[in-house]
Amino acid sequence: MSVQSSPRAGSRLRTILLSILYGLLVGMIAANVWPIFLRRLSTPLAAVAELLFLGAYVWWAAGGGPPRAWVAARVNAFRNTGLTPTQWGWGLLGAVFFALTVHAAIVLLFRFMPYPTAQFRRGYDISFIPTVPLRWLACIISALSAGTCEETGFRGYMQRPIEHRVGAKTAIFISSLLFMLIHLSKGWASLGMVPIIFGAGILLGLLAWSSRSLVPAIIGHTIMDIGLFAYWWTGTAGSFTARPIADSGVDRLFLIACCVFVLSLAFVLLAVSRLRRLPT
Repeated sequence: MSVQSSPRAGSRLRTILLSILYGLLVGMIAANVWPIFLRRLSTPLAAVAELLFLGAYVWWAAGGGPPRAWVAARVNAFRNTGLTPTQWGWGLLGAVFFALTVHAAIVLLFRFMPYPTAQFRRGYDISFIPTVPLRWLACIISALSAGTCEETGFRGYMQRPIEHRVGAKTAIFISSLLFMLIHLSKGWASLGMVPIIFGAGILLGLLAWSSRSLVPAIIGHTIMDIGLFAYWWTGTAGSFTARPIADSGVDRLFLIACCVFVLSLAFVLLAVSRLRRLPT
């Protein structure tokens, strides 16, 4: 029994390791093109260059261009399938409430501990961008870049092959774990943020798996990151000033955040359930 199972276990391990490698290469290299554009070009020109790059990137990752021998593998990894109107509806619902879930979780975290403004803003200084509208443009393109590239890498090229070879639960766990570990290198990744990052990865993995498409996860990730870049990381949209409940007591804003978190999470899980039940 052990003699027969060993090659199978070795094959699964090889699939997992290669999927992790390909996912990181495809996702993280592309995600770091935008910062280069932003630093070397004017903001409007950088935005145009990044949109053109993302268009070419998605075209290639979804199966376009060389090498032709890898077309089928790229189509499969990108989950390049069309969405029906019903799938679009539930996918968009899941995406929007996913973003609300994450932001409500962050608000709740910083009602239990002080919000470390300097820690969150470290590495996200966009004061070199001269106007507020251009800073908003930079935040939106940053979010679109991260959402597209990271979902292609983590929920596409990493998670999809593992789903086929090992199963969805293992695939979602592995992609979420790597997603969390990569983001732990950021200055804002405090201990309290760890379960939020990992939980976000789980929900994004469930959205991709249940919808059989990267589109809902990309949209949800992008919406989430617009808030992260504009509010939590750069302060373009304002600053979080609420005090921890240890100082202020349980107030109305804290209760609202609790309700938003619970209801948003429930809607995400409902969307995942409905998407999975739809016919392929």
